[in-house]
Amino acid sequence: MHNKIGQAGDAEHDEAGRTGGAADDEAGRICADLIRFDTTNRGEGVARPERPVAEYVAGLLDEAGVEAKIVEAAPGRASVLARIAGTDPSHPAFLIHGHLDVVPADAAEWAVPPFSGEVRDGCVWGRGAVDMKGSLAMTLAVVRRRLREGRRTRGDLVLAFLADEECTGEYGSRYVAREHREVFEGCAEAISESGGFSVDAGGTRIYPIATGERGTMWMKLTARGTAGHGSKPAPDNAVAEIAHAVSRIAAHPWPARLTPGVRALLDGLADALGTTIDHDRLDAEAERLGRAGHLFAGTIRNSANPTRLDAGYKVNVVPGTATAQVDGRYLPGTGEEFLAVIDRLLGPKVTREFINHEEAPAADPAGPTFAALADALRAEDPLARPVPYVMAGGTDAKSFHRIGITSFGFAPLLLGPDLDYFGMFHGIDERVPLDALAFGTRVLDHFLTTR
Repeated sequence: MHNKIGQAGDAEHDEAGRTGGAADDEAGRICADLIRFDTTNRGEGVARPERPVAEYVAGLLDEAGVEAKIVEAAPGRASVLARIAGTDPSHPAFLIHGHLDVVPADAAEWAVPPFSGEVRDGCVWGRGAVDMKGSLAMTLAVVRRRLREGRRTRGDLVLAFLADEECTGEYGSRYVAREHREVFEGCAEAISESGGFSVDAGGTRIYPIATGERGTMWMKLTARGTAGHGSKPAPDNAVAEIAHAVSRIAAHPWPARLTPGVRALLDGLADALGTTIDHDRLDAEAERLGRAGHLFAGTIRNSANPTRLDAGYKVNVVPGTATAQVDGRYLPGTGEEFLAVIDRLLGPKVTREFINHEEAPAADPAGPTFAALADALRAEDPLARPVPYVMAGGTDAKSFHRIGITSFGFAPLLLGPDLDYFGMFHGIDERVPLDALAFGTRVLDHFLTTR
């Protein structure tokens, strides 16, 4: 699987003025290889097995002298776990976790085959380049290099390459946190996806480091009525009831709320950009600030988006039941209020059940780990302006939060101003620059040396 992808990173200067080298190219090669494994996860247990890519990852670790363990929650649904001894047994262990699966991709919509790992215009293209096989490649490259050079972290370094993040994590992070808890003994903190990348804001390079997420409430709604012939009056129509409920949820104007995590982000952005941000006009401010505004636009309120409707089997038959699914996300501390609003909008004839319910995890933006992550970015990019960031979506951090491990979103990349990184999450023509992967590998190396 180790196909050559060229020497784009050799002895070239990145935008931060640093010099890359042959060692930096390994992340690009690994990223391309990882993409070539189709690990599409369609949810609800329908997924291509992660086992083949898990074996590839375990092989890379084995080459570096790391004893990696492949565990399966179900046939083929494989994760890779490893623990590398540090130099100081009294120092806390640290976890780096990431996921092996990806969302579906329609090849007809892409400029390149989505599982080709093709290199074009200085980027590795393919499903998972951004979310999150590029990040896994950086982790593998830096761990392999450090071990080749005989450099170990102070505390133990725990690695988890996981199945099923693109659904609920039941076959991945939830499983390993529940069934392989001993691997994570002594871990209090972790890093994973969705943070640490640069955002160009009028020439200022903002680096959002994720310190929290909204909570998750995925719900199945069910309306029950009286089945009958489609030509007859149907005052108790399940399809109509579910449609009305979904419409009420979709139209509900959730109020803006300023949580401590988002307030810290706004303060950081205002300082970095040399501006003031009006907390009473956050929607307008998000639009005014462009890409910087995208960092908080999705985290200033709860949301509930209907995503699926199912009912009936024939045009002239009124079905007795109808269902819908809703992706609910809520701000920390608002879970009970969120459900009370949902129940009011559903009305008396529609019931709900959880498909997935996860609390909103949070990390300390004023603590030593955030400071070390920010310092690692500034060491490679002196113009970096790190800020705390709360994610609108969710990650495997929620599963590790259950066992007392706090995660920061930190997959560092230095990106050009024209690359719409946000738009490529689950999007078309997903790609990551080779020089960004090399940059991120150096940042991770700096962090692991100093933490």
